[in-house]
This record gives sequence, C-alpha cells and structure tokens, in this order.
Amino acid sequence: MDRVFHLFGRREIMGLSIRDLCFGFKEEEVLLSLSLSVESGEFISVLGKSGCGKSTLLKVIAGLLRPESGEILLDGENIAALPPEKRGTVIVFQDLRLFPNMNVFENIAFPMKLRKLSREKIRERAEELLALVELPGLERRRIRELSGGQQQRVALARALAAKPRLLLLDEAFSGLDETLRREMGDFVRRLHEKKRITTLLITHQKDEALRLSDRIALMSGGRILQYDTPEKIYHCPKSREAASFLGETNYFPGELRGGSFFSSLGEIPLGEEEERDGPCELMLRPQEIGIREGGDYILLQKSYEGESWKLLLEREGRRLRLSLSSSEFEAFSRSRGREPGEGERFGIFRREGSELPVLLPPETEGEPGEVFHGKEKAGAGF
Repeated sequence: MDRVFHLFGRREIMGLSIRDLCFGFKEEEVLLSLSLSVESGEFISVLGKSGCGKSTLLKVIAGLLRPESGEILLDGENIAALPPEKRGTVIVFQDLRLFPNMNVFENIAFPMKLRKLSREKIRERAEELLALVELPGLERRRIRELSGGQQQRVALARALAAKPRLLLLDEAFSGLDETLRREMGDFVRRLHEKKRITTLLITHQKDEALRLSDRIALMSGGRILQYDTPEKIYHCPKSREAASFLGETNYFPGELRGGSFFSSLGEIPLGEEEERDGPCELMLRPQEIGIREGGDYILLQKSYEGESWKLLLEREGRRLRLSLSSSEFEAFSRSRGREPGEGERFGIFRREGSELPVLLPPETEGEPGEVFHGKEKAGAGF
C-alpha cells in the first residue's frame, strides 16, 4: 500500500510531491511557490490556458529547466538537482520527437540501448511494448509510413521502454483531429489502467481533462487555482475563474442570511448556518436549468447542436444560457404544439437531482477566496 503524503507533514508518498516551486525567465515569474502532490499510480491533468506555466512546470519536473527554489520529490527522493536521465521521469512532447531515420523497433529500442540491455532482452521487451500499444507486426515500418495515431503509440511505447516512475505528457494529443485525439486519450487511459504508472497530462482541453483524470490541477498565472476530482472541480468550483474556465456558467444575485440564500428565486435553505452573511451569487451550469411555460425570460436565440439545444434567454438585462437534450426539447415542443420561438416568454427551474448549490461572493468584490456549498430544494420555479 502506498504511503500517504501530508503536504506540510513529515511523511512522504510513493509518488510525486512538489513543494513551493519557483521558476522564472529573466524578470518574468512563471511558477509562483507552486505545490502539488500526486499519489503513486494516479492520472493527473494539469489544465490551463496557454501561458499559464503548465508546460514550464513539466519541463522543470523533467529536469529540462532548473527551478529557482523548491523541492521535487519522487518516491520520497528529492530529484530537483538531478540530471534528467537520473530522475526516473520521461516526457512525451506534442511533436513526439521520434527519430525519422529509425524504424519503429529502433525507436522503441533506443532507451533500452542506452541502458545497455542485451539484444535478446531488447527484442523481448520491444515485442511486449508493441503488443501493449496495439502495434504488433509494425516493427520494421518507417515513422513516415505511420498514421498520426500510430506515431503517438510508438512515442508512448518508447517512453515506457525507459521504465519511468513518472510519465509526463505535454499536450501529447493536441496535434490530432478531434476524433483521433479522443481515441488516443481513451487509449492512454486504458494503458494507464494496465500499467498504473504515475502520469501527469498537460492540456488546455477541459473535456479531455474531465474525461481522463483521477484529479485535475487547474492552473492560472503560475499557481494552482484548484486541485480536486473532475466532479468536484466542475460542480463545486472554488472561484469564479475556475467556474468559467470549465464551462459556461449562470449567476443569480442574492443574499446569504441565517443559513439560507435569498433572491428573486425565493429562499434556498443550505442545511446549516454559514459563518458569514452578506451578498453572494448562486452559480448554475446551463444543463442544471430547465424551461417551462409562463415566466419573464425572453428567448433571444436557440441553436441545434445535435445531441442538445442551446437557448439564450434574457430578463431585465441579465442573460441566461440553457442546455436541453434534444429529446427534452422535442418533448417540450410537443407539449405546447410548437417549438419555442424567439421573442416568447418562459420560466425556468433548477433540475431535480442537481449538485449541491455553489454560492460565490459578488463579482464586484473581486476574486473570491471562499465558496459556500449547501442543500436546496431542487425543482422550484425561478
């Protein structure tokens, strides 16, 4: 069983532990006292926009960049001062960096030759890896003769040939089209389930991070905004920035008082009294809201997107976005004898079975450092 790591305790984990990591280019600070812990065998995504420092973080972990300060512990060993080849890490870049003058077998064999394994052992291991990445029989193919997905698999096989303790994937799927990117992401996740190698995926694709990860580290401005499971980070964001990055959001202004949220929606009991009262806003995702006849919301726009319909409504200058499944939209249209039309007025409601509500301080108060979560009676009309 893996030992558990407590970020500010004395015990270490069998996995990755980053403590107060700082790095900058000249006068630009890129990583700002960043801390992160990854348990052995976890699949973690570092999710953020371009320029947030996520690729720099990966290069510092791999030893390609030297940090100004901080610790990088892998299985309890501080590797921050070790050269890249002695860290037990391997990185797969977006451009893969396969050797075009070598065939598939030679690419996979390369790290094993550096370790001076015997020819017999190299061949045996290469055949195992080709089977693992589902490319048996392609060992003599040249890299240029492979599809994009096949090249990705060769790069993964070569990475695994080094027997890393930590696998680092730097936007590894971003050069592929959407369908192939999804297929490769699912393939890597299946591979991870088989090998259980501790893995860090750097990505700006929120759908990819939500689908593949055990936990997500949401990164912005050289810091970790939030670190949690995909479900928690999506439904219970700790800030407005985190909420908006992971998808469209709607905010309803109101006031927190005596353990309840009061607004034009009525009273929403939170189940227990909060420590502070005052103005706040309720956050709801587009799919957490339903539509009904009668109300003050004017339909401005609707768009069909295959499996869903997107609706844009407005009331008193505040706009609201809804997402209805195609079957729900069709059922609602049948119930009223026609599709909802632009300019018509509707009411809305919070769906039954929705997640616990997220209450954020008003935007005018700046980026909130605290979020209130509680219980409410779903299904009430707004």
